[in-house]
Amino acid sequence: MSLKQRAGNHDNHNNRQEERKEEIQGDCSNAPSDVSFCRYMNCRALPGNPYNPTNHEHLANVATHGLLIVPSIFGLGWMLTLADESSEFWIAVIYGAALVALFTVSTTYHTISFSGKFNTLKNILHIGDRAAIYIFVAASYTPWLVTKEMSLDLRVEALWVIWTMAILGILYQYNFHEKYKSLEVLFYLIIGVCPAMIVVFAMKESSGLHELALGGIIYIIGTMFFKLDGIVPFAHAIWHCFVIVGATIHYYAVCKYVLGVRQVALVQETIQIIHDS
Repeated sequence: MSLKQRAGNHDNHNNRQEERKEEIQGDCSNAPSDVSFCRYMNCRALPGNPYNPTNHEHLANVATHGLLIVPSIFGLGWMLTLADESSEFWIAVIYGAALVALFTVSTTYHTISFSGKFNTLKNILHIGDRAAIYIFVAASYTPWLVTKEMSLDLRVEALWVIWTMAILGILYQYNFHEKYKSLEVLFYLIIGVCPAMIVVFAMKESSGLHELALGGIIYIIGTMFFKLDGIVPFAHAIWHCFVIVGATIHYYAVCKYVLGVRQVALVQETIQIIHDS
């Protein structure tokens, strides 16, 4: 079954759900009694159905990642200027492109969702939005596994494992989109945490390790809000903000400790020679 047909089926399922008003309303047992508060949060979605954000939440979802598209493009360009060898160039391309894709696909999906139109396209983009997360997680580990020395020579194997997990996560989204949501969060945590064990405990040289760990912790905390739509107002936008902070920390670490390191070391060595003479 093609992606368009699968999205169309999901769209038809949603339309059938809309014909049943009591099911649209979802679980409102935790809904606030203050009607004005409902502008900032709708009722929690039923199992197997996407959450329907309020207009305020839609705007927050679009803005929180939309404002990062242009900076991420410039960030990709800056990474390419820092790269001083072939491996670093491809690291910059992979990580930078994944960063741009993360914010671009997310913003496009939330914009289409806010419009209330193009339901089939919306569902395709929703799957793409989730797929971009898996790709970005794998791309975040790639610079460290390619360039850093490990006490155990498992870099190639770890890269295969991480990218295979990302592909499996994408296939899961394609086949079980909006089903088993707790399992979806578990997959994100597994692909995010398990490879970190290899990097943290096997890296011989620890530069950048603190930033890598800090960014990972921020991602994990943000994941708590990922599926709290209908429980916490603006939960998804809050998740976006955690992603921004974590991505910024990891971007800084890649630029400082991975890209152009030899070039910086050469400059420092030259300065030291001049100083000693």
